Amino acid sequence: MFTGIITGVGRIAAVHDLGRSLDHGKRLEISTPAHYLDDVGLGDSIAINGACMTVIAFDAARHVFSIDISAESLDKTAELNQVGTTLNLEKALRPQDRLGGHIVSGHVDGVGSVNQFHQIGESWLLQVLAPPSLAKYLAYKGSITVNGVSLTVNQIADTPTGCLVDINLIPHTVQNTALGSLQPGSSVNLEIDTVARYVERMLSLENQAATTPWKAS
Repeated sequence: MFTGIITGVGRIAAVHDLGRSLDHGKRLEISTPAHYLDDVGLGDSIAINGACMTVIAFDAARHVFSIDISAESLDKTAELNQVGTTLNLEKALRPQDRLGGHIVSGHVDGVGSVNQFHQIGESWLLQVLAPPSLAKYLAYKGSITVNGVSLTVNQIADTPTGCLVDINLIPHTVQNTALGSLQPGSSVNLEIDTVARYVERMLSLENQAATTPWKAS
């Protein structure tokens, strides 16, 4: 479980094949800020651009940890196999931590693309085109996770190709996460709000019950 509050910015330092076919995944070596791994142990969970991964090895002296990412995860996420990619990092939530963002599972629901990213005044407008399948979960002033960062939806517009989501980024967010490296056309990992997921499920069951003819036993 995570909050979407980034605790460090890392970089993919190396990518190793776990096999020769497309059914095999990759092993990533990820560099981190100094002392970031001081409280990390084997088997710990770290969200990498919003995708929850397991630490399989680490070298605290070199500030590097390794993860294995499956072919399925690579297929369902964006840009997690390219050397040099900057990454938003978040360690798993502890019971005593503040829930500063919103409840984030670290499971990517879809890949979106950046439509606009430019400065307006002191802040930045980030406009993301989300897949049509996620549109029903997005709402004005609701929450969305973009590359692991908990953000607030400022405006939505449904289009034939998906849902355009406008987000305002304050300078602190741009300077202290990897979102500052985005540009139009960049692919981003998206996770919808957990509460929206359950609301949609409850409503779909209610609608199903209302339209299903009742039969006496």
